Amino acid sequence: MHLFEEACERFKTRRAKVGVIGLGYAGLPLACTFAEAGFQVTGFDIDDHKVQQLNRGQSYIAHIDRTYINRLVGGGKFTASSDFAGLSSCDAAIICVPTPLDDRRMPDLRFVTDTARTVGTYLHRGQLVVLESTTYPGTTDEVLLPLFLERGMKPGEDFFLAFSPEREDPANKNFTTRTIPKIVGGVTPHCLTVAAAAYGEVVERIVPVSSARVAESAKLLENIYRCVNIAMINELKLLFERMNIDVWEVVKAASTKPFGFTPFYPGPGLGGHCIPIDPFYLSWKARQYDFQTRFIELAGEINSSLPAHVVDRLIEGLNLQGKPLKGANVLLIGVAYKPDVDDIRESPALSVIRLLHAKLARVTYHDPLVPHLRSRHLEREMSSSELTAESVRTSDATVILTNHRSVDYELIVRNAQLIVDTRNATAAYRGLNNNILLA
Repeated sequence: MHLFEEACERFKTRRAKVGVIGLGYAGLPLACTFAEAGFQVTGFDIDDHKVQQLNRGQSYIAHIDRTYINRLVGGGKFTASSDFAGLSSCDAAIICVPTPLDDRRMPDLRFVTDTARTVGTYLHRGQLVVLESTTYPGTTDEVLLPLFLERGMKPGEDFFLAFSPEREDPANKNFTTRTIPKIVGGVTPHCLTVAAAAYGEVVERIVPVSSARVAESAKLLENIYRCVNIAMINELKLLFERMNIDVWEVVKAASTKPFGFTPFYPGPGLGGHCIPIDPFYLSWKARQYDFQTRFIELAGEINSSLPAHVVDRLIEGLNLQGKPLKGANVLLIGVAYKPDVDDIRESPALSVIRLLHAKLARVTYHDPLVPHLRSRHLEREMSSSELTAESVRTSDATVILTNHRSVDYELIVRNAQLIVDTRNATAAYRGLNNNILLA
């Protein structure tokens, strides 16, 4: 039996030990999915606090229930570790680490390369290595593969290397890691076969593609599609505001067309680790081919301008009431980047807070999922305040940035002096307050 056949057999019989590196919003659900399918899983992370929490059966991600973690840990199928030497006994090493941009909006692959070097230290014959972090086309072949070749082994013969993009949508109750189709691209045909065998045991549908580059490009296309279309609806929002047309009503009406239209919704800007960042990985790579990605650049400009627009609408509303922004008490509702998650990465709320602080407003926030707000983008830590009729009444303005379902919007509408609503969260109660501005 060939080595790749032996590797496939270990996954198909679920005897393989799986290591998942990076236990964040993508890595932790994946590790849990493998464990739930019966694999012995070790989750690796450099954050000792996360490791300790998980080994106590606790969860630090709001939409991942602690009873679920506790069951997997208690059943002996999942353990967390900060000792990466454990990779030496893993049949698979799946890399789920961040791929941010640097200060010049250039790809920052430090987490990927550092992790790959660590994996390379413990790389052994028959091992499968998969990169899941979103990145530019060519990363798996041009960055990871050379690091592993230094070990003197050949891909597809001695070890197996693939790219399979994470497709998590936190708090989406309609799809899970298991039910979301899994794109897989290998650097050789045997690499693809082994990776597909591994994922085929834990997800319902495998989508094999011809190369790692295609798999990397597919993930970028998904995120660029959303980025560009959200930018388009945000630009139309700015136009329709000037024309005194409700963009939300326009989208609702257009959505009745049963074909040829997909609704996208405006907001205060883009957030999360994917859509605001990933398109620029392709922009950077495109320049190596003397090509300018004009749609991506324009979409980035439009979406990054939205927090300033929110502040401008707030100033406009306060002016109508004869109040300056300087010294005003501004209550923000929601600081997570999207509803019903606790994730603040690249949240437009961070930009709004910075702009308000710069204009000397007094800022408080309420977010039931983010009790404490810490970010390198903010000068100081903040804590969520209780949402009461009194806290709303005593605020000069209330700005809705994230429309969590658990927030009492009727209470806000009935008590607010001024509302700037970026999510159309007040639509059902708009007749109760004449001082609501959409933004």
